[in-house]
Amino acid sequence: MRIFFFILLANLAWGQKNLTTCHIPTPSKKKIILSTQISKTQVGNASFAGMKQIPSGSFLMGSHEKGGRADEYPLHKVQVSAFWMDETEVTNAQFAEFVKATDYITTAEKAIDWEEMKKQVPAGTPKPADSLLAPSSLVFVPTTGPVNLIDYSQWWEFVRGADWRHPLGPNSSIIGKENHPVVHISWDDANAYAKWAGKRLPTEAEWEWAARGGKGQTTYPWGNESVNVSPFKANSFQGNFPYKDEALDGFKSTTAPVKSFSPNAFGLYDMAGNVWEWCSDWYRSDYYSKVSKIKSINPKGPSTSFDPDEPTVPKKVVRGGSFLCNDSYCSSYRNSARMKTSPDTGLSHTGFRCVK
Repeated sequence: MRIFFFILLANLAWGQKNLTTCHIPTPSKKKIILSTQISKTQVGNASFAGMKQIPSGSFLMGSHEKGGRADEYPLHKVQVSAFWMDETEVTNAQFAEFVKATDYITTAEKAIDWEEMKKQVPAGTPKPADSLLAPSSLVFVPTTGPVNLIDYSQWWEFVRGADWRHPLGPNSSIIGKENHPVVHISWDDANAYAKWAGKRLPTEAEWEWAARGGKGQTTYPWGNESVNVSPFKANSFQGNFPYKDEALDGFKSTTAPVKSFSPNAFGLYDMAGNVWEWCSDWYRSDYYSKVSKIKSINPKGPSTSFDPDEPTVPKKVVRGGSFLCNDSYCSSYRNSARMKTSPDTGLSHTGFRCVK
């Protein structure tokens, strides 16, 4: 989470101002001591309720278009076995059941260990103020006008006390939003929930196969029609990012209740927009090129992570885009769009769904 500010400031100071606008790393936080508090209770309900069976199949994974980012190429053959997937992103109500059963404490609710964090920032980076190491999370705050889209610190703000129960800060709540996707969830948090529920996080290949809905080489989960064409098919940012969301889809820079938009052909909701979704895979920018000559069967991704934008920070893959995605900035509601985030990071636009 907060580590991103220190890395960003260091990069700018060192003259690294040429990061690709659409693919600068999302805000990240150095992993702190993990909580394993799920052992005190039995595994949660491991039924298939609320899940859809996804058939086995083969497809070409990656971008079929010229507008994809570098890590979406080359196309490569993938085969996946049948599996079950949550039809929606995990909701606040569902996550609350997990926390009630386990007393789990999320990453955003814990203080940051500076000794661990400083291993991932440039040597000589000064220790931040203790107030910045307190439990907090990153919240989107729209700017007052156009800004340089390379500098995402202009619209992400550390808010002390922001977490899954308080998505905008300590004075906010999820009352009335029980059916919204849970946010401020790190990969560690999502993985803990999945284990408790008798499930797991999807592989990146499973996620893309499911998003495509058996439609082949389409741009979006619903086909090829623009996300900006009415009737709207996903919760995204319409207008001028990051300062003017026209909310034509009915949701202004915030999450939407799950099932607010039509499902794809596999019966899955919000495979584009609403919130980013964690995958189980480590992220490598060169992974597709390493597997392009073979047909991968149920691939689980690379064994290690490497992000050239932040070489010292291990990253996991996130997919699907969020309510902040906009064609002028990231277009990550596309089926092939990939993003990467450190596993200890939670933000106001990141959640997950599970498979088994």
